Amino acid sequence: MEKETIPVAIVEDNAELRAGLQQLIQGTPGFRCVGAFGDCSQLFRGLESARPSVVLMDIGLPGLSGIEGVQKLKASMPEVEVLMLTVFEDDKKIFDSLCAGASGYLLKKTSPAKILEAIQEIHEGGAPMSAKIARRVLALFQNVAPATSSLNQLSDREQQILSGLVKGLSYKMIADQYGISIDTVRSHVRHIYEKLHVNSKVQAINVALKNKLV
Repeated sequence: MEKETIPVAIVEDNAELRAGLQQLIQGTPGFRCVGAFGDCSQLFRGLESARPSVVLMDIGLPGLSGIEGVQKLKASMPEVEVLMLTVFEDDKKIFDSLCAGASGYLLKKTSPAKILEAIQEIHEGGAPMSAKIARRVLALFQNVAPATSSLNQLSDREQQILSGLVKGLSYKMIADQYGISIDTVRSHVRHIYEKLHVNSKVQAINVALKNKLV
């Protein structure tokens, strides 16, 4: 069966880096660059025609910051996965990005091969992060948890899918396990986000672990 092609958009104000990322994505089988934008305003103007599944988002952008851009993007198109690609390693930027709705966080010094792997992973329901970043995320979310009443609203199927996310299963693996489509898994994930009052897989997994849901 032919591998699914992932439509990817880039938001990066450094023209040289933006062109390099565009060339990397467009030149790799299984990936397609549907837009390369210098700031968030350009992204939102071209979003409807681009229709990306994954957005690579810088933080230090002119005008609307990448973090503000993620929040606005997830509000209008919650199904789009956002992978932050930035030079910032400080806790506040990481925390704010994940709270805004980003599902992954990589540093710009990440190798091209690892960036492609991360795009594939986030598209399949993962939460890719640089190793150093991942170690800090658990500590950042230690004191963040929703009211118990929100947790009790999850259906049996939603709890099963949340458990799958915690175990690191991709959307396809979860779909195969329960005999449902990937689109159905994505629909359940959206409902999980709404009920837990979170914006990303990272937050949902943290909530599950903090409250011993799995």
